[in-house]
Amino acid sequence: MAEHFYSSEGDALLRAADLRITRPRQAIARVLSEARDHPDADQVLRRARRHDPSISQATAYRTLSVLTESGILRTHTFDGSATRYELAERPHHDHLIDVETGEVREFVSREIEALQARIAAEHGYEIVAHRLELYCRKAG
Repeated sequence: MAEHFYSSEGDALLRAADLRITRPRQAIARVLSEARDHPDADQVLRRARRHDPSISQATAYRTLSVLTESGILRTHTFDGSATRYELAERPHHDHLIDVETGEVREFVSREIEALQARIAAEHGYEIVAHRLELYCRKAG
């Protein structure tokens, strides 16, 4: 039997998107609210099915779409890979992508942020948003 999948954070995501709360959507929202990585749609579906095996692919994809359109999720397409998801409310961070394994690591660098702001200012601009993605391979 699947474990109980209620998650107040997950239900909050559904309410914020003005979605009716259903068992499949609860499972999907729980997966997203608990994710510490950047899952793609298939990973979200597989994880959600651990909580509710009856979830259809269409339900998962539509829920992801609505949550993205509502601004609750942010999408990333790292170097042509499948679209990945993360909560939009997470604090700003940049990404390091391992080109061999596809692993995505988050990082924050005050030096990089300051340099970007300085470069924008030198050109008469102020940064309103940005993304930094570093594509890397393990040294050695």
